[in-house]
Amino acid sequence: MDRLDLAHAMMVKAMGSVLFRAPLQKEKVQRILDIGTGTGIWTVEMGDIFENAEAPPNVKFEIDDIEEPWVGHKKYDFIFCRYMGASIKDWPKLMKNIYDNLAPGGWAEFQDVNTSFYSQDGTYSEETATSKWMTAFMEACSATGRDPSVGPKLEGWVRDAQFRNVVADRVRAPLGPWPKDPWYSDLGMMNLILTLNGLEALSLKLFSEMLGKSQAEITVQLANVRKELKTTSFHAMFDIHVVYGQKPVEPRQ
Repeated sequence: MDRLDLAHAMMVKAMGSVLFRAPLQKEKVQRILDIGTGTGIWTVEMGDIFENAEAPPNVKFEIDDIEEPWVGHKKYDFIFCRYMGASIKDWPKLMKNIYDNLAPGGWAEFQDVNTSFYSQDGTYSEETATSKWMTAFMEACSATGRDPSVGPKLEGWVRDAQFRNVVADRVRAPLGPWPKDPWYSDLGMMNLILTLNGLEALSLKLFSEMLGKSQAEITVQLANVRKELKTTSFHAMFDIHVVYGQKPVEPRQ
């Protein structure tokens, strides 16, 4: 399975086996936009649910800079934005673009993470190889002007953009299959596989260009992280945040 498709599967599971949380009325949804669509799997699955919406044969893909003014004049009934933390520099500007391009009464939904790992039993600490890697990752992302840990900030940005009927929720995502609860154990295994498979892609170029690390240094660091993660020596987790809100039917003042 493609890493991005596995990320999709994990997020759907975390959301309660649904593609979205917003209270959409199927008969009123004609145009759906998925920002940062990845392999397109979410969009295609939405197209199967909303058969009358523009989401194959009712799906099309476009390339554009979502932080610049959007081209076209058609409004959307639902705009979905997931896992875009490290890709966006100006989130308030993106929120305004989304608000402005929603039809009155339309909904926007955001799903993203707080990348800060933690444990409830004290087994995860700053001395772990994983914690040191995460500190380096956050530092490198910060040097690019992007924040990968936007989950906790989403609700504030959505409210500041004047969305109404805002709902925010948080789901704990274990890092590994250590939980006794089968549902959380499955979610944790998916998360662990994603993390192990994504370490190199997340680190090599970023650590080299932003932190000045050599490839040999990065390789050794990642090997230590992989070894540690596979031993499940700590019970780490992070939070997945979901926030959705509605554009008022009446124009904002």
